[in-house]
Amino acid sequence: MPDRPPAWALEPVRITGPDPAWPERAEELAAELHGLLGRWLRSDVLHIGSTAIPGLPAKPIIDLMATADDPDAAVANEQDAMADSSWFLVPPELDQRPWRRFVVRTDTAARRRRAHLHLMRPGEPRWDEQLTFRDRLRAEPALAVEYATLKARAAAEHPADREAYTAAKATFVRHVLRRCGSCEP
Repeated sequence: MPDRPPAWALEPVRITGPDPAWPERAEELAAELHGLLGRWLRSDVLHIGSTAIPGLPAKPIIDLMATADDPDAAVANEQDAMADSSWFLVPPELDQRPWRRFVVRTDTAARRRRAHLHLMRPGEPRWDEQLTFRDRLRAEPALAVEYATLKARAAAEHPADREAYTAAKATFVRHVLRRCGSCEP
């Protein structure tokens, strides 16, 4: 393992205006992942996160999620092909989210993130939470505006700390999920 983290791991939090090309890019990346991991996948590769919400400013990083019976085996067995396509596993001990394996797609120079894959087991509760949150923001424009304001503030306060940026949004996310306890994902 290198002494220094890769450049993409230290990339600052940067929010950009919404890009109407994000959904098409998500479809392209989903197809790429099906080519790399298809024999392991138990679900479609779905577009989640802020880039999946029309009109929402976001980090220009496409978030995707999929399920595999054994995410560790999937990533380990396809690691070389994934790396050839600029997909890199964040070691679980660094990610510290046991419910997923987190894979980052970088640009060809491995300097900037282009996409994230959240690979989890079928039945993982986080799956439904991710879809519910995305769908609530799609359905309620005022909620999306509130989230955009929070994200801009969090990015301004924590431009060099992705974990703090994420933590700053956690209360809002929990509020939306709690409020939507009976919502369909």
